[in-house]
Amino acid sequence: MLTHIKDLAKTLAPRLIEIRRHIHSHPELSGQEYQTAAFVAGVLSSNGLHVREGVGKTGVIGELQGTGKDDRILAIRTDMDALPIQERTGLEFASRVQGLMHACGHDVHTTVGLGTAMVLSQIAEELPGKIRFLFQPAEEIAQGANWMVSDGVMEKVSGVLGVHVFPSIPAGSIGVRYGALTAAADDLEIIIFGESGHGARPHEAIDAIWIAAQVVTTLQQAISRTQNPLRPVVLSIGQINGGRAPNVIADRVQLLGTVRSLHPETRANLPNWIEKIVASVCNSYGAKYQVNYRQGVPSVQNDYLLTQLLQSGAEEAWGSDRVQVLPEPSLGAEDFSVYLEKAPGSMFRLGVGFPDRVINYPLHHPQFEVDESAIITGVVTMAYAAYKYWLVN
Repeated sequence: MLTHIKDLAKTLAPRLIEIRRHIHSHPELSGQEYQTAAFVAGVLSSNGLHVREGVGKTGVIGELQGTGKDDRILAIRTDMDALPIQERTGLEFASRVQGLMHACGHDVHTTVGLGTAMVLSQIAEELPGKIRFLFQPAEEIAQGANWMVSDGVMEKVSGVLGVHVFPSIPAGSIGVRYGALTAAADDLEIIIFGESGHGARPHEAIDAIWIAAQVVTTLQQAISRTQNPLRPVVLSIGQINGGRAPNVIADRVQLLGTVRSLHPETRANLPNWIEKIVASVCNSYGAKYQVNYRQGVPSVQNDYLLTQLLQSGAEEAWGSDRVQVLPEPSLGAEDFSVYLEKAPGSMFRLGVGFPDRVINYPLHHPQFEVDESAIITGVVTMAYAAYKYWLVN
């Protein structure tokens, strides 16, 4: 069966590259993936899948029913949205939309999902159960998975697989990781309330800007001394708003940031830990404060058995020298984790780096490119893992 899957994928390769380039040329922002969704639905329908549009706002579901009697459903999730980045690759199929780009590889993810559906639709009689393809919107704003789950896409699903491109490893390679793959990502807002005054007489005021600087510094120092270094926490303040004039002491400063962590226990304690530090600094200088901590998506925790399924299938397909067990997680975030709250699952890394290039630009870079030979690697890996799912579980 592996040989058959490889042959089918190889035959489809030119069409899949066309699909990827079409999607790449027509990027759409999170929650606005109308053309992409319509295109995806058309491809799925033409390959005999049962299609539902408008799921999770602009998402698409394609269902492929095998001929067996196993009632378990395997979900395969890919995402479709682009980023507000001006592309600078110079490719002839570069983005045609000013200021938008598929700089995170979601065009490749969507193509791998479609290619997997196209391959498996030709061997549906060999599938014991049903496969539900989830083409998700709005991953970049960490909302799409919640929208999809709210619309019931995980009902009766017993396992879910996902893929994410990885320019750090060469095309033709697969990366798997057991346990934590990505971090939980939470949003942080801190507001410092001081008292305004003349810049020449700081002793008569409470300087919210200076106190905000002390808060940022103290938080960064405290991480290294109070948090377990084996359970990493990254707190980054990315935006500071405050002040009205150069010679007026600010009475209000807003700090906006992101907090990343890998362990649920650590994450649960972070809001209280942050507030204690902010309170200590503000109380020392007579300021008031407000801390707003909003939990975002949790950490992707890959299921052991499904990761093993991906690894063994990829090794059969490509050889063990092209399959890496990744030694470290990423502190980036992925709302694939939302599906894992409903069913066990695993996401693998698809190498898309050009082996002969000194520089492979990272994700979210305006010159990010992928080696398109990786598409077939992704399709075969996903399709073969899906085929084996009912055989080994």
